Amino acid sequence: MGEIESMSENNAAFVALGSRLQGIPEVITLGLKPNFFDYSSFERNMIYRSRIILFPTLNYAQFFSTMGKRIFPSLETYLYADEKIKQTTLFNMLEIPHPRTRFYYHLHYKDILKDFSFPFIGKLPRCSAQGKGVFNIHNRKELDNYLQITSIAYIQEYVPHKKDLRVVLINYQPVIAYWRLSSEHNFRTNISQGGIIDFDNIPPEGLQVAQDCARKCKFNDVGLDLICYEGNWSVIEANMKYGRKGLKLKGLDIKEIMRKILLSGELLLDETL
Repeated sequence: MGEIESMSENNAAFVALGSRLQGIPEVITLGLKPNFFDYSSFERNMIYRSRIILFPTLNYAQFFSTMGKRIFPSLETYLYADEKIKQTTLFNMLEIPHPRTRFYYHLHYKDILKDFSFPFIGKLPRCSAQGKGVFNIHNRKELDNYLQITSIAYIQEYVPHKKDLRVVLINYQPVIAYWRLSSEHNFRTNISQGGIIDFDNIPPEGLQVAQDCARKCKFNDVGLDLICYEGNWSVIEANMKYGRKGLKLKGLDIKEIMRKILLSGELLLDETL
């Protein structure tokens, strides 16, 4: 009997494709295989019988969702990952508070300065993790430089702030929250850009805004970034590949958190209730 068959016989409760939960004894990780029939007949049967498939990747998440099979994270969590334009459109349609933002294709670049006054923020719509694709634009030269490196201009009003609130939610519940304070010479609060983590005085209203946003968007494994300006909270963006430094500083293990959630049965509850 193979290792997977042995684990199944010993009543391992959950099946995962991606490796995020590897090492959790109750999870059988099958790995990612490009063709479904690369999985053995035994493995395919496990997938069919499992009540939930964990970390299936976007490719398989779409198929499982069409089949009506429960997955974690949600299909929406995959679809909107690293997609700032899609996130902004979703926030606007769901009336989630979000800084005024517009997108411009090349023929409409001339309209940017009709709609925004300096300074404003320019972002790369994709592949701008860790603050690397975020620019504080103060003048026409900086705008022209930004427009040379993107085919779609993602322009957002600048909301003055020295810190933002990162809230990590799993299954729509906050598991950690902390302030990210910008360094002296960098407007970005990202930890990779020199930002500082502060766990003090986390406002309950910020957590509530984050939880409401996650539920409305169906993002059930996400790090949300929020800012508060003049008493009003705004959601800046959703990060599906959120960093682990805050968790480590708090002595939290993401796998142990996931294990507790899995064993509690929360992921199998009807999310519409």
